[in-house]
Amino acid sequence: MVDIPARPYPYPLDPGHTALVVIDMQRDFIEPGGFGDSLGNDVSRLEAIIPATAALIALFREEGWPIIHTREAHMPDLSDCPPAKISRGKPGLRIGDTGAMGRILIAGEPGNQIVDALAPIAGEIVIDKPGKGMFYATGIHERLQDMGISHLVFAGVTTEVCVQTSMREANDRGYECLLIEDATESYFPQFKASAIEMIAAQGGIVGWVTPLSELQKTLARDHAHV
Repeated sequence: MVDIPARPYPYPLDPGHTALVVIDMQRDFIEPGGFGDSLGNDVSRLEAIIPATAALIALFREEGWPIIHTREAHMPDLSDCPPAKISRGKPGLRIGDTGAMGRILIAGEPGNQIVDALAPIAGEIVIDKPGKGMFYATGIHERLQDMGISHLVFAGVTTEVCVQTSMREANDRGYECLLIEDATESYFPQFKASAIEMIAAQGGIVGWVTPLSELQKTLARDHAHV
């Protein structure tokens, strides 16, 4: 075990049983002209975490540890999307409507793809999730169990919605969860701050939180001592 400085106390990382989860770093959420931008959000806030997220992915690739990428995505016929979810939002900006990057949140559309700077490589897991959380209707829990994964490190967007939902789902399934705070973001800074406080509250009720630098420094020191 490797103790990573974190809040509310050091995170006990298990190198042989740890995977990285990168949540929904999709063009429609992050790039100018996409769905998030069309809703009036400041997408530059989300764009700003691309370098830290890329460095985190590179770290896991160097270690040879598993990486899971998620996309919020629905089937073209919307058969996996509840009517209540489809009906939310303004006409023309709902799931399945045509936006600047193709149909909104539909698998295979240009806007539904992960941004080029963080694109998965061969051997990495990519899951399309019809819900906010990574476990709903995806089968990823069974895959992680087969891989012997017990610890999950999280990055991605948005902190208070899909990232926090996925962490809570993971916590309920017994995973030890660490959020990299400079590799996650929200359109609303106060929402990110509140989500981080909720995650680490009550002795880590959902999980731990730390900056990327602490993970990098600790793993470098650990390797130096081998």
